[in-house]
Parts: sequence; structure tokens; C-alpha cells
Amino acid sequence: MSYAKQWLLAAAAGLSFLSAPVLAQVQVQDAWIRATLPQQKATGAFMKIQAERAVRLVGVGSSALPVVELHEMRMQDQVMKMRRIDTLDLAAGQTLELKPGSYHLMLMNLDRALQPGERIPLELQFEDAKGTRSRVQVQAEVRAMTPPAAPASQGQNHGHGHGHGH
Repeated sequence: MSYAKQWLLAAAAGLSFLSAPVLAQVQVQDAWIRATLPQQKATGAFMKIQAERAVRLVGVGSSALPVVELHEMRMQDQVMKMRRIDTLDLAAGQTLELKPGSYHLMLMNLDRALQPGERIPLELQFEDAKGTRSRVQVQAEVRAMTPPAAPASQGQNHGHGHGHGH
């Protein structure tokens, strides 16, 4: 083997070693998706994300679903509004929870019902301060739509997940 080939192999090995911590720096836990009814075209995905270093969530997707977007719910003029956002910053060492009524992934244009017990692949793309991108693959479990115990005022939310209980 020529010296040049040995050097290239060593360099490639070194590069793969250097990139390993980037991939390991983000942990995703407790990923789940709210089950849907047959006619329902959208639902939410939720999870806990923790990063060792400050990173930004810059992309979301799924090989099994047509559309996945990052959304935010917030009070605006005394009305809970949902909107798509392009990025979400994660502080170093802090756990960010994507949850109903807050930040979440919106799964849209569904062509079938998502049944409890199914596992749906999701992909999250992160970018660090240097612009290095990494991907995290997650298998999110579909869970039944049993709403948590809530005051009666929230009991009218029967639908596709855009209400207050989303």
C-alpha cells in the first residue's frame, strides 16, 4: 500500500472519529405520536430532546409520512395559536420537551390512520455553532388518544389536534 493511500485511510479514520461526538451529542427520549382516526389528516409528535452542546433543530421528516413540520403553540391576544417554525434552539445540557400545547412536530396529509402500538420513523436534523449538521433517527410509538384528566372547560377538544389540548 502506498504512503498516500495509508495517509488517506488514516485521515478518513480520523475524520470519522472526530464526527462521532457530534452524532452522540443529542439524545431523544420518550418519542410518541398521538393516534388518529381514519378521516383525520394531521396529528402531533412529542418527545424530550437533550443536547450536550448548544445546537439548533433545523429539519424534521419521516420516510413513512408525507409532511412533518416543526410547530409552536403560544398565546397571542388571549387565543392559543399554532404556527410553523423553521428552527428551534436547544441550550447545552437542558432538556427541551416537545409536548401538547407547546413546541411539537406536526404530521400532516396523513393517508391512513395511525394505530396505537405502531412505530413511526422520524428524523431530526441538528446544526451546531460551527454549522456542522447531524441527524438523529427516532422510532416514535403511536399512543391512544386518551386525553389526560383535564378541567371540563377543555373537554370540547374532540378533533384533529389543533385545539387547546394539542
